[in-house]
Amino acid sequence: MEQIYLTIALAPLVGAIFAGFFGSLLGRMATNVVTILGVLISTILSLYVFNHHVLDGGEIFNQNLYTWMQIGELNVSVGFLIDNLTAIMLVIVSFVSLMVHIYTIGYMHDDAGYTKFFSYISLFTFSMFMLVMSNNFMQLFFGWEAVGLVSYLLIGFWHHKESAVEANLKAFLVNRVGDFGFLLGIALVLMYFGSLDYVEVFASLGNVTGVTMLDGTSVITVICILLFIGAMGKSAQVPLHVWLPGSMEGPTPISALIHAATMVTAGIFMVSRMSPMFELSETALMVVMIVGAITALFMGLLGIVQNDIKKVVAYSTLSQLGYMTVALGVSAYSVAIFHLMTHAFFKALLFLGAGSVIVALHHKQDIREMGGLRKKMPITYWTALIGTLALIGFPGFAGFYSKDMIIEAVHFSQLPFSDWVYVAVILGVFITAFYSLRMFFLVFHGESRMDEHTTSHVKESPFSITLPLVALAIPSAVIGYLTIDPMLFNGWLDNAITVGANHSSMVSLKESFHGASGMIPHALQTWPFWMMVGGIASAWVLTLHRAEWATWIQKKFHRSNYVLESLYGFDRFNDIVFVQGVKKLGNFLWKVSDSGLIDKILVNGSARLVGFIGSIVRPIQTGYVYHYAFFMIFSLLIILTWVLFAGDNPLLKIEF
Repeated sequence: MEQIYLTIALAPLVGAIFAGFFGSLLGRMATNVVTILGVLISTILSLYVFNHHVLDGGEIFNQNLYTWMQIGELNVSVGFLIDNLTAIMLVIVSFVSLMVHIYTIGYMHDDAGYTKFFSYISLFTFSMFMLVMSNNFMQLFFGWEAVGLVSYLLIGFWHHKESAVEANLKAFLVNRVGDFGFLLGIALVLMYFGSLDYVEVFASLGNVTGVTMLDGTSVITVICILLFIGAMGKSAQVPLHVWLPGSMEGPTPISALIHAATMVTAGIFMVSRMSPMFELSETALMVVMIVGAITALFMGLLGIVQNDIKKVVAYSTLSQLGYMTVALGVSAYSVAIFHLMTHAFFKALLFLGAGSVIVALHHKQDIREMGGLRKKMPITYWTALIGTLALIGFPGFAGFYSKDMIIEAVHFSQLPFSDWVYVAVILGVFITAFYSLRMFFLVFHGESRMDEHTTSHVKESPFSITLPLVALAIPSAVIGYLTIDPMLFNGWLDNAITVGANHSSMVSLKESFHGASGMIPHALQTWPFWMMVGGIASAWVLTLHRAEWATWIQKKFHRSNYVLESLYGFDRFNDIVFVQGVKKLGNFLWKVSDSGLIDKILVNGSARLVGFIGSIVRPIQTGYVYHYAFFMIFSLLIILTWVLFAGDNPLLKIEF
């Protein structure tokens, strides 16, 4: 099994190395084969690992494979922890990555950086594998930073566009803010536990419970909140969410890879992995829940005013990540992972479907300039419909089961402010249905708003694009129905997330659960279903039936519309505080340390000092022998005087 785990992690890395260093020599076809083969091997082996651990109940694998450094009693190693949670994450990441690799063949066909892009996405997959398979905080941090670095390269892949360069810089800087908190949290773990190994830390939690810092704050609470700040950066929670919509400047395949199953879900995975720690701090859980609720509600509202097809999907990602975070806050960790899984499939489907439309319309992205594509792009239409229904939680589709479980878990929670959070997630259902169907109707239904030339040349995307769409549409439709019972209530995550299983919200969920089939008729009696219906009806009226009403509403509520279009001012705030603030700090340090201290004092100052000493010594160096003899005799006289009188005068005495 150890060789299988190593192969899963290293196969994409081998493909990335070949494509990156030898892509120009191998050519496009060979690059495709090498990188896709690497991810395909990882996918097949991940399915085997899933079968071994989850279905057959295999033992947990926890082993250090390589010692990186030994500092006293601290052993920093590269190792794997493979339990049911890891096995599920491996399947999700590898399958979505494989679909993105295949999709890239058609989408990036005419791009000059074709082989480089394949190298980047394979390297991204390797980094994500190292993150989810880690058995210690140091390796987790390595994978954490590696996905951040590669995402920086991918978001700014089209570096000839100024907007892409700005977007990847914003993503890099905002993530550094979250990662600073994450690093402080890891430092406190090392300080108080003396180890970075997961198992050792979790086994020592009892020794730290009740320990406080100088101001009386619980150590566990501080550690959990700092770790969650890292999750806020990676999983784009308010206020560290601003990088994610801007990352749409990258090519669509990476939008699907980053925003569906990999980078943005790293924070959700990390908090789930650290659930034994979070369960010891109600304050930390409350912070997680409230931040998630704010993100779910307010980021969904921003999706209403977006007209870029990719940004609509991006804001829906932000909202759904908020739902996952809310589930973490109410200790429903398995429900959060369940929504992470279903979301990975239908969100990747929606992003790739948006890319299919963009390619067909020669890279137009404004949904107001589309319409009537249903008959011209039937495969894209039906797969996008499945993805949309899964996103809004239509009964029977994947998102229905996971989102309803989150809402019910919040309803059963006893945490402070959980009632307000319940209202927020209910309202989020209406908002999600509205902006999702608004986009769907404007793109595929109604009259065409494209010019005649574009309309006449629109056709279905090539097979390399439609194949991943169909492959992702299947789990988007059925995966929730098939896996809700074993994943939440019958053992799939028991050996990974045992702490939250006995929490009051999960116990109540299990008592009220009457099977996947029973949830569908029951949903007709619940608020989420009718909020969803209201969102669909509102979108149909304002886009297809009475489009002029939408214009009237915008004018009537122009102030609210301005607030939404200005993105609540978060972009401006982050630009002033973080981006410009970091730039100003960098300029200040450059002027003080680099230019002032190093250049003027150390470098130029030492040069001037040498020159000054030289100007004093230079007149002495006359070249006459009798001058040198005089200085030698004079120096000898001074030394003899010192030796003769130092012994008699205690003030002059020096002991050598």
